[in-house]
Amino acid sequence: MTVYVDMVFLLNFYLDFLILMTTCITLKRKTTIRRIVLGAFIGSLSIFFLFFAIPSFLLFFFKLFIAILMVISTFHYKDLKYTLNNLGYFYMISVILGGFFYYLNIEFSYQSVGLVFFHKKVNGNLLFLCILSPVVLYFYNKQSKQFKKMYQFIYDVEIVLKKESIKIKGFLDTGNKLIDPITNKPILLLEKGLIQLKEEKVYYVPYNGLNEHKLLKCIKPKYVLVDKKKYKNVLLGISDKKFHLEGVECLLNNKMMEDLL
Repeated sequence: MTVYVDMVFLLNFYLDFLILMTTCITLKRKTTIRRIVLGAFIGSLSIFFLFFAIPSFLLFFFKLFIAILMVISTFHYKDLKYTLNNLGYFYMISVILGGFFYYLNIEFSYQSVGLVFFHKKVNGNLLFLCILSPVVLYFYNKQSKQFKKMYQFIYDVEIVLKKESIKIKGFLDTGNKLIDPITNKPILLLEKGLIQLKEEKVYYVPYNGLNEHKLLKCIKPKYVLVDKKKYKNVLLGISDKKFHLEGVECLLNNKMMEDLL
């Protein structure tokens, strides 16, 4: 089989550029297109290792050295932690893109050589690589940002009552500004069924919903622990609706924001 070195070099350069660019966007690194191009060019030089009989373990260290050189050339060297973080994300994004290529290979190709896919002749798969690679990395970056944005507001919550205590996940909801108008205590919202109301004294707190006015069932806990921070002057409101937030069963109050963030 004929392998065109210039074609493979350009493909590797293109993919390395996408991976470095995605790493830059994900970590919000301050760099230039020129340095990203330089890093991608250095990475593309690794294809020439394929023309030498190098043991696998030695080839691994060569590739690791090239990867370190790529991230330092692209993002500079500030300290060890900064560089290792860049290197870690670079490899993680590479694995995600590599997994996509593997799936593409299994589903649509009968034969492959490296990252270039074949049936009997070179076909549209090479074009698919060029078009779909940035799409895959775009959706990865978008989903990782949403994941990070959501999970930084999720906390371990322990609610201690008279006869029981429960441990659940709570979400710091900036939209939950419910306050008991009489005691001025913030209200945490719980999903219905988590606690036994018959064992507790129930308070009814008026609140305004969407185009409606309701009374919210509330109880007074002994205290609530949110990431080991104790809150005594709070109320627990019982919600009739599910929150649908990745296992979250409690919406924390906006007044807790200064303590938790």
